[in-house]
This record gives sequence, C-alpha cells and structure tokens, in this order.
Amino acid sequence: MRPPRIWRSRPADAWLVGLSVVHLLANMYFAWTWDEASLVRQCIVFALVVLATVYNIIVVSHVFTHRPWFRSEVLNSMASALNSVNAGQSVMAYRLLHVCNHHRYNNDRQGPDGKTRDLSSTFRGGRNGRHESLLTYALWGALVSVGAQARALLRISHGWRVGKRENVLRGLVSPNTVRGACELRQIRLDRAAHAVGLAGLTFLSWRWTLTCLIPAVIVAFALVNVQNYFEHYSADPENRYANAVSHYGRLYNLLTFNDGFHQEHHVRPSAHWSELPGIRPELADAPGAAARVVSPVPAILGLADRSRRDPTR
Repeated sequence: MRPPRIWRSRPADAWLVGLSVVHLLANMYFAWTWDEASLVRQCIVFALVVLATVYNIIVVSHVFTHRPWFRSEVLNSMASALNSVNAGQSVMAYRLLHVCNHHRYNNDRQGPDGKTRDLSSTFRGGRNGRHESLLTYALWGALVSVGAQARALLRISHGWRVGKRENVLRGLVSPNTVRGACELRQIRLDRAAHAVGLAGLTFLSWRWTLTCLIPAVIVAFALVNVQNYFEHYSADPENRYANAVSHYGRLYNLLTFNDGFHQEHHVRPSAHWSELPGIRPELADAPGAAARVVSPVPAILGLADRSRRDPTR
C-alpha cells in the first residue's frame, strides 16, 4: 500500500519547506547568541538576516503564494504561519496583494484618475506616465510596509483580525463566502504567529530584536522593492508578452528556484517554478515578444544594468 501523497505539485518543494524551517532556527540562534557576539560577528549576522528575509519574500513565500506546497490545507496553513514569522508579514495578505492584485493588473500605468490599479506598480508615484523614482519606491515603500505590519501586530486586542478599515485587503478577499472567510482566518493566524514568534525572539534577546531584526526587516523590505522595480522597469505594461523583465543566469536561477524567469512567470503565474524554463521557448513566437527586455543581471542588482532606460524619457 502506497503512503499518502503530501505534495500538491512536486516533492522538490521539500527544499522550500526545509529553507523555511532553517530560517526560523537561524533567527533563534542569532538571537540567543547576540549579546555575547563581537561587533564584527553582529555585522555579519545583520547581513545574513537581511539576506534571509529578502530570500524568503522573493523566493520561498513567493513560490508558496502561487503554488501552495501541500495537498493538506492544514499543512499549508501551518506553512503560511511559519513563513509569516520569517517574512515579517502575513503570507496570506501577501498572496492577496501579489497574486490577486499585482498579477491581475501587471504593473499598469496610471489611469485617467492618476492612479494605478496595481497597488505595487512602479508607475504609481510617477509623473507624466513615467516610473516612480527608485529611491522613493524602495525606501518610502519599505517604511509604509513596516508601518502596516506594526499596526497589524498591535491588533492583539482584536485577535489580529483584519480591521474594518483595512479596505484594501477586504477588497481582495474572495467573494465566495466560505473561501473568503478562510482567507481572513488565515491572515489572522499569520498575524498571531508573527506576533508570537516576534515575542519569542525578543525573549531570547530584546537587543537583537531592536538592533538587528527590526532594522534588517526594513532594509529587506527596501531591497524587495528594488527587486520588483527592476523586474518591471523599462518593460511594456500593455504587452502581455513584454510586461516583465527576465534574467537567465544559470547560477541565480539554480539558487532561487527559477526566480529569474519573470516574464515567463507573468505569462503563466500558476506554473510551478520547475516549469518556468519550459515556457521560455513559447515566447519566441508570441505576438509582441520581440519587445521584451532581458537583463544580464538579477533584478535586485538592476542598477548595474546601465543599458536599460525608461522608454518614456
């Protein structure tokens, strides 16, 4: 008799589960040993916490939001809660904002009302149809995100429920009554897990939380915004086959579960990460695909791609 299948897509997703657990254990170890660490070691730990948080958001949690790993909804709920601690935000809320909003409007330009429908669009704060400046998009966006997470954590007296004034999240919840209730319940569970996890890490070392974790999360959120910025900078939002930027470096894609195949990901958001390279040949004959942008560097290093320019300038 065969054992029951636990993986929804591929057993290779076990690597992502393992990385989630290792991330949490590493943070616990860093907090436990922080007070005795030398200044040099503290600087190294700070860099590692930034890197791990960025990696969790743009790779681990990102993959999970599109293709949950398990057949069991209970296990998926636990994975969402675990990575909410690692990513410093509710993974379910991230899923609603990313999958249900960003992938619906694909980094659109401002409409007649001066607003973008994609809440994370690089055009959202721009002028005259141009991209917003990288500095304001990355830094101001990070501070706004941190403020939102702080307010969510402080809803302890309300059981971390999604508030009546959180109109954006409520507007993205599924109209299906049962599914919508499950999404709201998962956000609540994610926030509770984040709060409990943060409290536990603070108990291990409040100095680590204040001087390492919180500043590292702010820096990580800014770097994630840099990543998103250059995944779309100079692309054509109106062209389905050229509205994102890919990077085909083998080492980067090996280490990031094919994160560089971003145009392929936008063409087929529900595709498993292992299937993305197979979508690349399909773009060759797609209408308008000749206009697509391919970067020689990963998006997070987009500033190094000096050949890329905003075509509206």
